[in-house]
Amino acid sequence: MIQLRRPPGQFARVGHRGASALAPENTLPALELAVELGCDMLEFDVLDLVGGTLVLAHSGDLHEVSHGAARGRVRRRDLAGLRKVAPGLPTLDEALAFCAERLPGIGLQLDLKRRGIEAAVVAALREHEVLDRSWVSTFDARSLRRMAELEPELPRAYTLPRDRFGISKRGPLAPLVRGALGSIGASLPRRLPVLLARTHAGAATLHHSIASKAAIARAHELDAAVYVWTVDDPRLAERLVRDGADGIITNDPRIFTMFQA
Repeated sequence: MIQLRRPPGQFARVGHRGASALAPENTLPALELAVELGCDMLEFDVLDLVGGTLVLAHSGDLHEVSHGAARGRVRRRDLAGLRKVAPGLPTLDEALAFCAERLPGIGLQLDLKRRGIEAAVVAALREHEVLDRSWVSTFDARSLRRMAELEPELPRAYTLPRDRFGISKRGPLAPLVRGALGSIGASLPRRLPVLLARTHAGAATLHHSIASKAAIARAHELDAAVYVWTVDDPRLAERLVRDGADGIITNDPRIFTMFQA
């Protein structure tokens, strides 16, 4: 199985939804471009449609998935209907087949967006023979525990914090949410052992706002890896690598040429 912990000074270069700053996110061209720009690992989101088809999509918001071409809810359309407004939308099977054939040796981080898809994800990884270079991450503790039951050897990462809708960046509640995130960051080194044990996770995927040197060090004491999202500032990436981060998840892989690891 893939090893998420990296030796000091070494780190995984992870393309967030591919090279999503440079190509439509969660598409095959974005994945391929990230590798061309030096990523040795790819992150993409996995969501289920009505009927059970798994696709690469971050949310149920059709406006986001169609890259602004339509509005509505993803789960109100089948795959054929979705592809009328999002022609580049790949299924998980298509993405894994593409990675197996075109991107050998590249690590795969599957970010699970809805509980209940765990068995289908494991089956797809096995079918396309990429299980040994894959790992999963999610905000959902129950989803991680289910993954541990289905495929104990598949690495699992618990994602923090749960500001999945980006409230900390916009709206009248933003200052309050940012304050709460600051509190999470301060207490994280103390809470990590319980969080990782409760979720059966051997790694943490942390937003850069809470990925302190102390949190990374505490995770490493537990033999847990730390991958940090979403880092598009090369100076921040350099600091996080210096602090011991095992992986940097970015929308723009060009940042990796802008600093010395």
